[in-house]
Amino acid sequence: MYIIDGHNLLYAIPKIDEYAASINDDQLCQMISIYLILTRQSGEIIFDGAGPRDKSRFDNINGLEVSFAGLGTDTDSVIEDKISTSTAPKRLIIVSSDRRLRKAARARKAVSIKSENFWNNVNKQLNRKRPKKEPGAKRHGLSDSETKQWLDYFGIEK
Repeated sequence: MYIIDGHNLLYAIPKIDEYAASINDDQLCQMISIYLILTRQSGEIIFDGAGPRDKSRFDNINGLEVSFAGLGTDTDSVIEDKISTSTAPKRLIIVSSDRRLRKAARARKAVSIKSENFWNNVNKQLNRKRPKKEPGAKRHGLSDSETKQWLDYFGIEK
């Protein structure tokens, strides 16, 4: 399961991807959601602060839980707490370039990925060409009327 430092990732993106420099938090969440679905993973992204008053735009994001650290704490502390209380820390993938979080992940044997590397992985996956669906006739054959049409076209008697 991915645990993502939201603002850390948002600030890293313009440094490595000039085309995504103007991406906002809900666009970021949508892109990560697609990535997680394609890679059959789940995740949580945590942003600093209380977030917007209307959080409904984050409600229908599949595979990604969106949360905010709140006013009395910061994202790093929330993620550190999640790492330290995890019953399966080796299954965690921490996404942050913050040394404090990377150290906390290493201490519990969780995987740690820098934000820049994670964003490159997301882009590669989203830009990968998907195989096209096969036509149904390939598996099921031609219908009787299509077969008759081709036989007539080539002048073949049945």
